[in-house]
Amino acid sequence: MGNILIAYFSRTGEQYGVGVITEGNTKKLAEIIAQKTGGDLFEIKVKNDNYPKQYTPLVQYAKKEKQEKVRPELVGEVINIDKYDTVFIGYPNWWADMPMPVYTFLDKYDLSNKKVYKFCTHEGSGGVFSDDFAMYGHTAQNDKQQAENQVSEWLKKLNL
Repeated sequence: MGNILIAYFSRTGEQYGVGVITEGNTKKLAEIIAQKTGGDLFEIKVKNDNYPKQYTPLVQYAKKEKQEKVRPELVGEVINIDKYDTVFIGYPNWWADMPMPVYTFLDKYDLSNKKVYKFCTHEGSGGVFSDDFAMYGHTAQNDKQQAENQVSEWLKKLNL
């Protein structure tokens, strides 16, 4: 399989369709991918995390960030990104797009010579293009077996 990195941004707190959660939907998918591929996990974390824990204020905050093309400062870094052949990028779908911290991550690392696959969680606004993967957040959160089955099918299509 080569060396695999699973970088993800995930949120806890009040989430549409699942209520208040203590482990993010996207994190759950990232862990399944890591388990099935043997890849390394890297959580994309914001240095000054001011994201609201309530759903509606979070949506408004994310909208403003997107409109202003904000690049929040991150904490931590991937040690030796060059050792990875394949990179999975995971995120919750915010305003039909990746959250701005994911853009900060992508700006920081050169992934041009790697296979890159995106996966996202959503509650009806997710779209799948090419080799990308999307899953309802409530499925990731509440139905581990179905989440594992769908991830396995996706990885099989990718020959991983």
